Formats: sequence, C-alpha cells, structure tokens
Amino acid sequence: MDLQGNPNTRWSSIFVDELVASGLQEVCIAPGSRSTPLTLAFSANPSIRIYRHLDERSAAFFALGLAKGTGRPVALVCTSGTAAANFFPAIIEAYYSRIPLLILTADRPPELRQSGANQTIDQIKLYGDHVRWSVDVPVPHEHEPEIVIRHMKTLAARAYAEADGILSGPVHLNFPFRQPLEPVPAPAGMEQGYESHRVREAAPHTRIIRGRISAEPPLYDELAEQIMTHPRGVIVCGPECPRGSFPEDVVNLSLRAGYPIFADPLSNLRFGQAVSSQVILGGYHHWLPSMNPSTIRPDVILRFGALPASKVLGEYILGSDAACHVHVRENGQWADDQHLTGTLLQLDPAGFCRELTSRLSDQQYAPDIGWLKPFIEAESTAWSYLEAGLGSGPFFDGAVVHRLISGLPDDTLLFAGNSLPVRLVDWFGRPSARRLGIHANRGASGIDGNVSTALGLAAASGKHVVAVLGDITFYHDLNGLLAIRQNDVTNITFLVLNNDGGGIFRRLPIAGHEPPFSDLFLMSHGLSFEPAADMYGLEYAPVAGMDSLQKLLDEGLPRSRQPLLIEVALDGVRDYEEQQALSRAIGAGVCDIGHPR
Repeated sequence: MDLQGNPNTRWSSIFVDELVASGLQEVCIAPGSRSTPLTLAFSANPSIRIYRHLDERSAAFFALGLAKGTGRPVALVCTSGTAAANFFPAIIEAYYSRIPLLILTADRPPELRQSGANQTIDQIKLYGDHVRWSVDVPVPHEHEPEIVIRHMKTLAARAYAEADGILSGPVHLNFPFRQPLEPVPAPAGMEQGYESHRVREAAPHTRIIRGRISAEPPLYDELAEQIMTHPRGVIVCGPECPRGSFPEDVVNLSLRAGYPIFADPLSNLRFGQAVSSQVILGGYHHWLPSMNPSTIRPDVILRFGALPASKVLGEYILGSDAACHVHVRENGQWADDQHLTGTLLQLDPAGFCRELTSRLSDQQYAPDIGWLKPFIEAESTAWSYLEAGLGSGPFFDGAVVHRLISGLPDDTLLFAGNSLPVRLVDWFGRPSARRLGIHANRGASGIDGNVSTALGLAAASGKHVVAVLGDITFYHDLNGLLAIRQNDVTNITFLVLNNDGGGIFRRLPIAGHEPPFSDLFLMSHGLSFEPAADMYGLEYAPVAGMDSLQKLLDEGLPRSRQPLLIEVALDGVRDYEEQQALSRAIGAGVCDIGHPR
C-alpha cells in the first residue's frame, strides 16, 4: 500500500512512525472516513497493536485501561464531528487520574469549518483544559519544505513526551485533511524522495529524556528532626502511589519512624509482601470513629499519592490538628481538599523514603512503640470482629466483596467500579500478603466506561482481571462488551452487584425523603443481565447466596478461556442495614482500646 503519493497519508505515516520510534505500541481505532489517513498509517506500521472499536466512548475508556495496565501512552483515532466528543468522558478521567493518552482526531480543513459542511464541529481545543497540550496540526500539502517534515517528527516526539511526562495525561492533536483521503500513487520520479521521510529505525528524530527529582540534604535533616521531636505521627498512602520499590521503602520508613500507614486500596500497599510488617492499616473505616481521639491524634502527617476515598479517614486527618503536614508527590499535583498541607515536596517518593529512613537510622532514633500499639490492636480487633460476623452472618454486598477478595489468587487484578463497589473494596478489603493489584477510575469518579476500562486493563496486563461493578455502572457501558470478541479479550470476569438501582443513595440523607428518593434517585430498573451475557458471548453465573459464590471461587477464577459474568442478586435495604450493624459491633469491640484501664 503506497502511502507516499497523497500528502495526507504521507504526513500521517511520518507522524505515526515517529510515535512508534518514541515508544508507542498500541492504538484504539474507531471507523470513520475523515480519519482514513491516520488509520492507514497505523495499519501499515508492523510495530503497532491495533484494537478495533465501533463505539468511540468505549474505545476511549478501553485505551485508558490499556494505559493503566502498561504505564505508557496509548493512541486513540476517530473521525470528525461528534465522534471526537464521545472521547471526552474518558479524556476527563485520564486528565484527573494522570493517565497518558494521545488523542488523534481527524477534522475538516479550515475552509469547511463554520461553513455548514456535513459532520463538521469546532474541534479546535475541543477538550479545553482537560488535556495537557492541544495542537491543531497543519493541513498536509504537496512539496512541503524540510522544516515542515521535521516539525511533524518533533511534534510526535513532543506529544508522546508530554503525555508521558512527570505530570502525565491526555494530549490532543487535531488533524485537518482535505480530500482525497485514500492512497494515491507517488508522482513519477519522486518515490525515493518521499520514502526517505519514513522512520523505521529504532532511534526517533528527537529524544526527550526525563530524570528523577531529588532534594538537598538539609531538607531531610529538617524532616528527620521533626520526626524525632514528634514521635506521634502517621503516614497516609492514597491512590496513585508509585510501584517498584516504594511499598518496601515506605514500610521501612514507617518502622523506623514508628508511624502507622493508612493505606487506601488504590495505593496498592494493602496487598503484597510488605503487609507482613503489620504497620499497614486497611480497616480504619470500621475502627477510627470509635477510638479515643486523644490516643490516636498525630502531631505529624506524611502523605503520598492522591486523596484517599475514605470519608472517615478524611475526617480523622481534618480533626488531627497536626503541627506538621507534609505531602510528597513527584508530579507536584495538589491533592488536599481541606488545604491542610504545610509542605508539598515535588520529589521521587521512593527516594524520599530511603533518604529519610537513612537519616533516622544515622541518628539511632528509637520509635515510640506505645504510639503504634493501639493502631495495630484496633486493626486486628476490627478484622476479627468483621470476619466472625461475615462468616456466620447474612448475605449482603460487603460480605460478597470480602469473600471475593479473600478468594482471589496471586497476581489477579481487581477493578473496582465507582459509586458503591470501590467503597466496599475499601471497607472490606483486608490487607494481605497475596499479590493483588487494585484499580479504579477515581480521577473524576464517573460510572461511565468502567466496563471498557476493565477490558483495556485485561488486554494490557495479560493477567486475569475481576471487575466488581454496580448494576447501573455495568448497564452504562454494555456497548464496551463488544471488545471481548473484537479484540480477543478473554481474561476477564465481571461480578455485578445488582441491587436494582442506585444503592449508594441509601447512604445519603436524601434516602429519608419519599417519594422523590425512590422515583428520582434510586430509579429501580428491574433488569437481569443474562441476555447481555448471551449477546456478547460471556458465560453467565447467577449468585443468590454465599454458597453459590463460594462454589465459583472454589472452582477458581478464571474458570475457563471464556469470559464470565457473575450477577449477584442483592437487597439494597438489607445491604445497608447489615453494614451498619456490623460497624456498630466493631465499634463496640474497639472502643476501649487506648483508654486508660
């Protein structure tokens, strides 16, 4: 296929080849006419894996899941008009959760804009401030000067680096194309000149290299002095904490400082070998409200990552009145809705932990074991009460999530849907040495696109992904299930908590206001998702009690090469009542911890 004779396809191939040289490996493509040059350019490059999607919104969330799983930018291609607008929800999520995407939208040329031409909308800076960078690419034309070709190459390198920067996120490039959009033969005698623009070697035209950020020694000396002066402190690890050595490094700091770690499930500290240290706390939702405040009030708070999901933990931080509140985040992104942070350090978190631990070791600092003791005791007591209650108690959503997480094998990835499921994972996901990865779309916390994100994560990782979704969240992205067949994604299990409507609203004050609550918030739908499983080729397993769920877990996940949909029938009223009763029992069990005896 000769892409060099048509300036549209020639420029597109130069740009795509340079993206590949910069590191791009995956693209999600939705069909369309105006995007033909980009689609053909990706198709012609053997180093690119193409994922096909009929629905642009699902395509964008699938790409987001791919980028979550790989940790590198993923490209998206669509035609002009509202196709590009359907990318927007995933772009918003990518922006706020700092997921690298390259958004390549095709457009009409300038003379057709604002002209009434079909399928033409204003795509210039379409995504506003929800992208890291937005570029309206020049219109391709014949006999371009060399600087224009160099511009296309550096544009590709810069876009990739911007998406993958310290403050990563989506980048938008808008490509206006005039017809013809399909390949045409290169002019006689010009074939070699056009082919010389191709980039097929490993090295890109422009390399953009990023280092790590560190601090001068006096900063670590100052912070070490703060800890030694204030032995009562805590470490809070929210979502988006780094991987690699960070879990081990922050646990070492915790042990040396004597500060317990409050670990949000999306911090990915709750699961793994570091949990054996006993300083990683995950049951705080159940025991923090019942503890003696004077016993657990910290003087120092060290924070890593984004804001934790837990309202209870947020209230604890707010009420602590800590003298020293330090947040360490390499990208420097502000994440403090209460504005308590006294120092924001734009540093490599793992390196920060190692340096500070080293200072405390050099000073032979001995942590206050009496400070740590009530936290560890409350954590152990809470989980003992909870597991005893769940073992003999009734069937409800928290028990389902707890049993699921407890039964997952090593190296499983759990994707938690927004609204209630991600909170259930927080409340009922006990820290464990098993190797589990926890993911969710918590940048903007929308319920849209969760099915597609989980499928993208499965496609990227090669590991089995279990997606725990609410019924409304699953319904909202049923179109995304087509990707299972279109892109051969088989390593996926969906567990849908079907409580017949918006169960999260039962936990809000509006639940006491009828009739608007049931009519306008709960919105019962009466749906079963078995027909959807049949339509999209998933195995279907209904669950109405703990025995049937346990049978599925005992058989192992994945059960086969066929994707699986587990639909759990729940009663939203009972779910809420059982959770409240369990919290009261745990509260009664821990209320004396830390009190003078």
